[in-house]
Amino acid sequence: MARYRDAVCRLCRREGAKLFLKGDRCFKPSCAIEKRGTNPPGQHGAARRKMLAGYGEQLREKQKVKRIYFILEKQFRTYFEKARRQKGVTGENLLFMLERRLDNVVYRSGFSTSRRQARQLVNHGHVLVNGRKVNIPSFQVKAGDIVSVKPGTQRNPHVDGAWQTAAGRGRPSWLNAVGKDLSVTVAALPKREDIDQNINEQLIVELYSK
Repeated sequence: MARYRDAVCRLCRREGAKLFLKGDRCFKPSCAIEKRGTNPPGQHGAARRKMLAGYGEQLREKQKVKRIYFILEKQFRTYFEKARRQKGVTGENLLFMLERRLDNVVYRSGFSTSRRQARQLVNHGHVLVNGRKVNIPSFQVKAGDIVSVKPGTQRNPHVDGAWQTAAGRGRPSWLNAVGKDLSVTVAALPKREDIDQNINEQLIVELYSK
């Protein structure tokens, strides 16, 4: 399976914004955006910063969303085609499907500090949906599902630390923590206002509609 293996901090700098790909480091002064600013990576990054319009702006928005959810082009295009066939607003349908991915739900619930870490938890069989192991990161959760981690994994210091951190920062309204156990209920499907990233999904629709 194709994977991005290079440094992820350069992706944030390329998009000129924090994409929160490095977990807790993104909230510390050691964050690359804090240390080096929003210029693109590379020795001549500052000289390559240009004002974008039209196609360039649309492309950058698509790349940003791909990198936020950490998926590659072919899969992202598949999501868009599904979103276009659904009723409703295509751009919002796209974001809703990305939010409902199991690896994103694991991250947003607070079982991990980044989506990459969440994907690893899912791939290695540490995540349960309604009590059953699901090891497919793209699995689409639905309202009423209960997402949790295996009892043995709950004692993992990284998982427990991420859970405590999420309790302090807060979780999206469509995910409810269940008691003191490391589990959440998908109380409802996400709405546009629940997606807190600075995303202009209409630019992506315009790009793929050409």
